Amino acid sequence: MPIGRGPANLPADLVIAVAAAARPLVMVWGRADGISQAQVSPPQLRALVAVGQHGSLNLSQLADELGVIPSSASRLCDRLVAAGLLDRRVSEQTRREVVLTLRREGQRLLDTVEHARRDALADVLGGMRLGGRKALLSGLEAFAEVAGQMAEQDQWTA
Repeated sequence: MPIGRGPANLPADLVIAVAAAARPLVMVWGRADGISQAQVSPPQLRALVAVGQHGSLNLSQLADELGVIPSSASRLCDRLVAAGLLDRRVSEQTRREVVLTLRREGQRLLDTVEHARRDALADVLGGMRLGGRKALLSGLEAFAEVAGQMAEQDQWTA
């Protein structure tokens, strides 16, 4: 049975297969993220990743990235500042805005998590045949391109 989303109806088995493949990927990724859990919670790690990806964010931008209200983002940042992972300072331009940047320890933690993620993925990919790895790479590149375009155009739907 086709699924009527996107420019063409998609076969349901394709969507189901991708969803089924995403589950173990998320599990592999989550296990790698587990090395950070002694220092930070999963939402705190997401906050560090967001700040790291952007270089710096204000509190409202971080709240938007995390899908939370600013007061929740502020409390989360309080804990990250206290842990020595994040810097919080008043913007020199607006003097009303709070700017968040990673501290050296925060970047070190993100580097450790990224290394663990890559190692975990390499373990799985190493168990695949060459043809499967090539097909996966081709498919993921196409997927990332379209997903990136949709994100830029804010076309995500519930």
